[in-house]
Amino acid sequence: MTFTDRHIVEAYSSLFEGLNPISKLELIEQLSKSLKTETKKKENKFFKSFGAFASKKSAEEITKEIRSARKFRRKEIKL
Repeated sequence: MTFTDRHIVEAYSSLFEGLNPISKLELIEQLSKSLKTETKKKENKFFKSFGAFASKKSAEEITKEIRSARKFRRKEIKL
């Protein structure tokens, strides 16, 4: 655990000292749920990113369009 992480945990734990036991149990439950769903969400986002760009054009056609759309202008820089 890094220094920053440790500091954050200590700061939050001092905030939770004033909570009643039922609230603390609820907090533990919510944290446990977030740990379980966090990995699933990351995996889903990763796998959903595949095929995100859908086109019937071939890669060569898309490349050709991009290159033909480029516009360059010459600008003289005086030193």
